[in-house]
Amino acid sequence: MSEYLFNARDVAAYFKWAGIPSHEEMKYLSFLFDNRSLILARPLTIDEQSFFHAVYREMYHLWSVGYIDEFSDYTLIATPGSLPIFCGTGFIALESYMKIIALHLICSSHLPYVRVNFVGLPLLLGISADYHDFEISLEASFRALRLAAYDIFNKDYDISKGIPNEVLCISLDAALKKELFGSNGVRQMHRDDTREKLEALKKSSMNDKLAREKSERKKKTAQAKKASPKRPRAGSSQNKPIIMNED
Repeated sequence: MSEYLFNARDVAAYFKWAGIPSHEEMKYLSFLFDNRSLILARPLTIDEQSFFHAVYREMYHLWSVGYIDEFSDYTLIATPGSLPIFCGTGFIALESYMKIIALHLICSSHLPYVRVNFVGLPLLLGISADYHDFEISLEASFRALRLAAYDIFNKDYDISKGIPNEVLCISLDAALKKELFGSNGVRQMHRDDTREKLEALKKSSMNDKLAREKSERKKKTAQAKKASPKRPRAGSSQNKPIIMNED
């Protein structure tokens, strides 16, 4: 199986799962796009703004179907009726979960590994298929997502040997880690303009807000003037006394 490249739905699901704050989203999106040749599906690598918009559309979709955080049903992530790409049939929840784990390792700074208890994972994901098939799909996930496993003593563990009755440490494989983070294996932001972009966006939003408030005040003032009765002008016929001529 070839290496898997993430799509907009995958990124959106990770944002929901990790609870990425709205003011931090642009930083993560920029980081992913900067490394697009390594991790993003080809159609998403053409234009930065198109990639951003695609992710936000998928975030809205996930919210609309009920996938809102890490406690939501993982089966809601994939389109109903769709088949797994690298896992076996019936393991689409496992595929979605492993993609989130991989993106978490890619996006989180100073995170060398995550600890996962794969023994109890089928119960967590609501998988009732044969356990041997689960192990095969898990091995396929490691290959497609370029992951590596280590035991509690930090020794390499070959996931093809099956799932041990202990917690495993999951990391990106050495090759992907080096390509993404360099020799030190630590995530670095390649762009220094993210803060400036956010500040410009905040300033633009504030200016728009002030303009709207000013427009509303003018509108209310005009409506108040229109609703109030007009006072007769001095010297008009309405202010003159009526003189009755006596015959």
